[in-house]
Amino acid sequence: MSKFLITGGAGFIGSHLAEALVREGHTVRILDNFRTGRRKNLAGIRGKVDILKGDIRDRRAVQAAVRGMDYILHQASLVSVAESVEHPEETLDVNVNGTLNVLQAARKAKVRRVVLASSCAVYGAGPVPAKEDQAPLPLSPYAVSKLAAESLAISFYHSYALPVTCLRYFNVFGPRQDPDSPYSGVIAVFASRAVSGEPVTIFGDGRQTRDFIYVADVVRANLLACTSERAAGRVCNIGTGRGRSLMDLRSDLSALRGAPMPVQYAAARAGDIYHSRSDPSRARRLLGFRPQTDFREGLADTLEWMQRESRDGSA
Repeated sequence: MSKFLITGGAGFIGSHLAEALVREGHTVRILDNFRTGRRKNLAGIRGKVDILKGDIRDRRAVQAAVRGMDYILHQASLVSVAESVEHPEETLDVNVNGTLNVLQAARKAKVRRVVLASSCAVYGAGPVPAKEDQAPLPLSPYAVSKLAAESLAISFYHSYALPVTCLRYFNVFGPRQDPDSPYSGVIAVFASRAVSGEPVTIFGDGRQTRDFIYVADVVRANLLACTSERAAGRVCNIGTGRGRSLMDLRSDLSALRGAPMPVQYAAARAGDIYHSRSDPSRARRLLGFRPQTDFREGLADTLEWMQRESRDGSA
């Protein structure tokens, strides 16, 4: 069995990664500053993981966390586009300088692979479906920071032979995605409104599309990236290759709850991307990755989790 460090391991995706690794019998260490991560996300594996409270901008904390690890799943970052516009310096500090600390510590510790969580935001309003070799078009400080972190990671591969793989997540959804957080995705928000009976707000005409991918599939992609020799030094899209509109999402949730969801429309937001969809062929070729979760199945799981959280008064 191997030893894994998950930065941001108490967050939405990180906690699912931790659970999967524990199930497989691996040793798991988590480094999280708990700014957005929650200890509650780790309740099911409490006592089975080593939790370190620390910030990836703290070089000593990162070095201590990396020591003795075989693999690093680097999930920690500031991920809000809106917050990056308000606080560009902090966004770049966390996402770029924090990543530099992780890479330097990984190089010193001679880890087997660093898997970096990146974002489809690097494509901006570029051609669809988005391909890894097309010119990036980052439109926010957040997108710039993720592209810079990717470039830094790939440079460590070429300069120091550090095995790295960068995964560009598309629209990840699933249980534990906080609907009240500025970091939340549209499915978390819509599912929360479906439970409460409140109307959803659609900005624009609702025909804008997103490539939604269930969190369990993202977990699989990370684990595959740890061991694929062909993926070392490469960037891969992690999406389904299928676009789904916000109106489709509303219809699916209405069907699951057995009643139409009320909706209110608002003016389209400046800077919003109209269509976003991946070309997943490189991940299929290099990682052997194919999404396995049916969208409606994942949506039902998310809605069920939201209902439980609502009953517990914690969502």
